[in-house]
Amino acid sequence: MLAGKTAIVTGSNSGIGLGVAIELAKAGAAVVINSFTDREEDHALAAQIAAETGAPVRYIAADMSKGDDCRALVEKAGGCDILVNNAGIQYVAAVDEFPVEKWNAILAINLSSAFHTTAAALPGMKAKGWGRIVNIASAHGLTASPFKSAYVAAKHGVVGLTKTVALEVAGQGITCNAICPGYVLTPLVEAQIPDQMKVHNMDRDTVIREVMLQRQPSRQFATVEQMGGTAVFLCSDAAAQITGTTISVDGGWTAL
Repeated sequence: MLAGKTAIVTGSNSGIGLGVAIELAKAGAAVVINSFTDREEDHALAAQIAAETGAPVRYIAADMSKGDDCRALVEKAGGCDILVNNAGIQYVAAVDEFPVEKWNAILAINLSSAFHTTAAALPGMKAKGWGRIVNIASAHGLTASPFKSAYVAAKHGVVGLTKTVALEVAGQGITCNAICPGYVLTPLVEAQIPDQMKVHNMDRDTVIREVMLQRQPSRQFATVEQMGGTAVFLCSDAAAQITGTTISVDGGWTAL
């Protein structure tokens, strides 16, 4: 479905980004995966995805906290038909105790990186008359939680950026949308489960349902494959008139 298209997925050597990259490769896109490291295992991961999907897959290192690196990533990829802005970090603290350096880092990686990569990718998309921008926002781009001021502010910003870009390129064959996940079962989340079991003295199923997914009415994690499938759909012809909107994959969280 996406043969002949080049996709860049930021922050994609694990978690949601990796899931999205794999699904795009399965759909036939040539995929660039990314993180800030430049290890042998990063390039080996790209080779593994290529072998499993039959699609061309490369790894390009770029630090998403730096605007110049963000823009250089698009240049090094040699083109970008599909841009998935996924890179993100988290930190939890009360506003009056929130470290300034953490605030700056979260805003840079979670929000400003999407601005820089989008600005770099749009000229090529406009020249081709086709492009898909998919921003991985969050349920926290539509609602809020205490102690996550920087993350919530950044993800609300991603949603606003999504709408603005969509309006600017409407009618040029380019769409821009945001996926808003709730809790997704990633390796990072999986690693937190044993600690939560000890803290709350609960078994695995109970701590997931009653503690971790307390705000997610389905009481089920979303999966990285579901995130990837949603991204592929937004890149399809069926979604050509879907732009400037958010798609919640949150088990009903934002319906409350």
